[in-house]
This record gives sequence, structure tokens and C-alpha cells, in this order.
Amino acid sequence: MPIDRTAVLTALEHQGVCPVFYHPDPDTALNVIRACARGGAPVIEFTNRGDFAVDLFADIAKELARTDPGIVLGIGSVLDAGTAALYLNRAARFVVSPALVEEVAVVCNRRRVAYFPGCGSVRDITEAHALGCDIIKLFPGASVGGPDFVKAVMGPMPWTKIMPTGGVDPDAASIAKWFGAGIVAAGMGSKLVTDAAVKAGDWAGIEASVRSAVEAVAAFRAGRG
Repeated sequence: MPIDRTAVLTALEHQGVCPVFYHPDPDTALNVIRACARGGAPVIEFTNRGDFAVDLFADIAKELARTDPGIVLGIGSVLDAGTAALYLNRAARFVVSPALVEEVAVVCNRRRVAYFPGCGSVRDITEAHALGCDIIKLFPGASVGGPDFVKAVMGPMPWTKIMPTGGVDPDAASIAKWFGAGIVAAGMGSKLVTDAAVKAGDWAGIEASVRSAVEAVAAFRAGRG
């Protein structure tokens, strides 16, 4: 059964950290995904990379549905409606783009699936809201203005829910800076799931890295009362 869109949004905001990664080997990918989930981040973005990525995603999603139904696997790097539809038909629970693509928003809304479009300006953000997007992906996060940009947006548009990808590090100082500016979650890639850990098969290390980041977000939120 599909996971309710609202439940996906709530779970993502709760964990605060969204692991973002890709690996062409399904067993390796499954090990990384399960490590992230054990570390407290069961909402995970798998990126659309290369030939046969849709088939790879389908195999991974089928296995997770059988063994780990609590994991919420979404797809990133989607830039057209056709690609979005392919992944939605293979159980993608949310869709992420590096840019705001109206046709992708329409496809996702028709299926009641969350869509996180990449936005780099206030105009992008307001257009995303008009298309029914609940959370926008600030991308590339550091390059478009970082935490200062987030603060500037939140002033006139406090209802905005921002998830930057690019620029948020999995450490307490970076997390405090960004979440203090008003973000609801952060996408984290190779600094969270390092290439070295993946190559070494250090699933426990990945789990610990994710847990540390998730706990840092929780601690910051608790400290703010």
C-alpha cells in the first residue's frame, strides 16, 4: 500500500536529515538504505543516475516492501513528467528535482505524492507553492544564499518549508546555523554517506554517521524549546 503523502512529509520533518545517495549495485544500495534507517532516517532519497536506474530502483523498492516496509524511499534528480511517472509506478514515495518543473508537480499531485522541487529564488518558491508543493528543496543550498537566504524568505513568507541540499554538513555547528535560520529538513549526500564507508562496506559507520546527524537536529530543536 502507498504511504500517505502527509505521513511522508511528517516523517521527513521529524528526522530532519534526508540521506541522498546512489549506488549501481542493488545489494550495496540496500545495505546503505537499511543503515540510514537504523540510524534514524528511514526517509531516503535515491537519485536517478545513469542507464537502467529505473530498473535498479524497482528491484530495491520491491525488496524493501518485502523486508522493510517502514522505509520511505523517494527518487531524486527527476526533470520530466515521463521519468516521474516511471518511478511512481515503481513505488517512489516522493519525487525530488534540482529545478522547479511544473509538469512533474502535476504528475505527482495527480497521484497525491509529495514533490520537492529545486528552487533558487523567491519566484521559484512562490510558483512551487502555487503548484501545491509542501516542502521546497533549496538548491544548490549554499550557492543561492545559504542560511541568510532562508531567513530572508521566512520573514515575508513564514509558511514556507525549506529543505536545502548542498551546503549543510552533518555537524552540530552547520545544523544549528541552518535550522536556526528556519529550515525543516536538510538533504545530505556524500558528507553523510561517505564514499569511503560505502567502499569499505562499513554499514555500522554509516548508521552511526546518520544517527549523529539526526540526534544533532533533535538536540538543536530541543534547545530552542
